[in-house]
This record gives sequence, C-alpha cells and structure tokens, in this order.
Amino acid sequence: QVQLVESGGGAVQAGGSLRLSCAASGYTHTMYCTAWFRQAPGRERERIAAISPDVGSTYYADSVKGRFTISQDNAKNILYLQMNNLKPEDSSKYYCAADRYTKISAGAIQCGRDNALESWGQGTVVTVSS
Repeated sequence: QVQLVESGGGAVQAGGSLRLSCAASGYTHTMYCTAWFRQAPGRERERIAAISPDVGSTYYADSVKGRFTISQDNAKNILYLQMNNLKPEDSSKYYCAADRYTKISAGAIQCGRDNALESWGQGTVVTVSS
C-alpha cells in the first residue's frame, strides 16, 4: 500500500521560498509517476507539477512554470517541490500524489489518466502574505 506524507508547508511573505517534501513508502519508484496538486478553499484542485518515474520528464502548470521545480530522490523515496518567488495566489493546501499510469509525449509527462490519481497524501498548507 502506497503511503505519501507531505511536509514543509508554512507561512511566508510574497517573494519568499519554501520547499515541500513528500515521503513515499510502499511502492517501487520505477513503477510510479508522482505529482503535486493544490487546492484552495472554494476552488478546483489544480495539477501543478509532475515527474516521470525515471525523473527524465516533467510537467508544470503555466501558473507555476519558472518558479517551481519538482524533483525526486529515488534513493530516499522523497518527492520535492521547490517553490520560489511565491505569490499570495499560491496560498493553498498542497498534495503529492502517485499513479502507475505515465504517458510521455514531446518531453512532457501526463501522470495519471485523470486528476484522480491512485494514491494521495494528506496535504500541507502554504500561506503567502503580501
């Protein structure tokens, strides 16, 4: 059974940085892609970044491209999301997720057939003040 536990959330001022971590257990990292989502109160869940099992392909939503970086330490089974130049609109609850469906096209990854990935963490809250 795959278990995902996020950490690293907190409060930061606009322009600041945070690094989220997601510790994974119960899976073989070569079989799963992983992704970060976020959901603010009253808003739809947004897929913001994903990475392929071989960490060779990534995906970023336009809203975070150039500011956020997804990475994965396969030796430690930890997924990271480095968030720089944070904005108040980045305030949200952030979730990591994993799925065995990976599609790579033109260097970009689709992780999961839809937004209902197989495994989810409980989330960590990020608050960015102006």
